[in-house]
Amino acid sequence: MDDRRYLLSLIREGEHQQQDFKYRVADAAKLAKSVSAFANTDGGRLLIGVRDDGNLSGVRSEEEIYMMHQAAYKYCKPEASIKFDTYHVEGRTIVVATVPPSDKRPVCALDDECLRDGDSAGKSRKRAYIRIADENIVASPVHLALWREQQRPQGAMMTYNDTVRQLLNAIQGQRTLNQIVRLSRLPRPKVITLLARLIRFGLVRWEYQGQQFIFSQI
Repeated sequence: MDDRRYLLSLIREGEHQQQDFKYRVADAAKLAKSVSAFANTDGGRLLIGVRDDGNLSGVRSEEEIYMMHQAAYKYCKPEASIKFDTYHVEGRTIVVATVPPSDKRPVCALDDECLRDGDSAGKSRKRAYIRIADENIVASPVHLALWREQQRPQGAMMTYNDTVRQLLNAIQGQRTLNQIVRLSRLPRPKVITLLARLIRFGLVRWEYQGQQFIFSQI
């Protein structure tokens, strides 16, 4: 398959959980959010030089290519793996940046102020993102706890005690994190840790509805 046919086949898919179009790269920090989201979810690819409507605009300068590399290697912590493939179609240069799912989650996106001040001063200005449909969403505290849980040995166990029962009783129907904290009357950090473990062990699931994360029993 030639470059044009291959790119058009990708563009016909539109933007989805594993594909995003970028008309141009004007800000490496903003691009890092997409890289973070793909790395923390199922991986994906960025088509650089493609408008939202699927028309080819092309990468217009070496500066844009430089910022693509910056997004992965400077504005992501830890550095994200990324592969760049360049295609020349209809007199335009299109870059396909492929980001595999990371085994070192969370991959966080940093902002310019964070980098100017240094990592120690910028801890509050780095965020992890996940990819849901065609959007990059800031990861919830439960996602962060779940990733920490997944770094534990596979044989980790969970005790079904009164605290866990208290939490499960608070998850009747569909609840937000704030609702679960209020109904369970447990400390918020404890709720976050236990929710992550319950998700890991397949007892609770999460969904993204109405711009918020909803938790329910399975």
